[in-house]
Amino acid sequence: MEQEARALLAAERSGTPIEPLTARRPGVTLADAYRVQWAGTALRIADGARPVGHKIGLTSAAMREQMGIDAPDSGILLDDMAVPSGGELAVSGLVCPRIEAEFAFVLGRDLAGEAVDLETARSAVAQVMAALEVIDTRYRGWQITLEDSVADNAACARIVTGPPAAFEWGMDLRDQVLSTRIDGAVAATGAGREVLGDPLASVVWMARRLAAFGVGLKAGDIVLAGSVHGSLPLLAGAHVEASCKALPPVSVRTR
Repeated sequence: MEQEARALLAAERSGTPIEPLTARRPGVTLADAYRVQWAGTALRIADGARPVGHKIGLTSAAMREQMGIDAPDSGILLDDMAVPSGGELAVSGLVCPRIEAEFAFVLGRDLAGEAVDLETARSAVAQVMAALEVIDTRYRGWQITLEDSVADNAACARIVTGPPAAFEWGMDLRDQVLSTRIDGAVAATGAGREVLGDPLASVVWMARRLAAFGVGLKAGDIVLAGSVHGSLPLLAGAHVEASCKALPPVSVRTR
């Protein structure tokens, strides 16, 4: 699967998309797709990138409907994907970028095992932030399957996280509405409950998914919970901000 990972990396670096994995390799399995993802991550780490956490995608009905995929997926976050809040992001190096607002968690301690539930996840989370994720596809036209998405690292391209807040024991994000503004105008909104019923459930989902591979979440890991609304096209010259009542806002400018 390293050949497929190299093809995706070349497509990203050249800005020239390729045909979806499932179109070129009919019968490819989800396990195969994760092997491609891991091979791609290994190539990036060999080039100097450092893992900083995980993203869960397609956790809201809006995103599953938009992408035509009926199950969540996950990808690996690397430090070279991070853009500081209030900073600038170049879209010229991306293929077909879109942006979405999410909740992001920071683990205060390790979390692993198939028995992880909401309460054990809550006790492991130290901080929460509003976040923007830029998704991108190295495949042509966003016409992808779950396997294509997974192989392409769940389409993660860039992440922007706002100032962190302590994740207090009684904190409930289900009714917190993230509002995404582009150039000052509201472009999309969504409540936390759109994400698997509770954004914290994404941490549970991720821990259980990793348990199947014999690993877990680590203290310090960032976990992006998934978008609360459908993704939005991202163009150069835009100012994007996401905010809710409980957390400091997060923003980015594009060029």
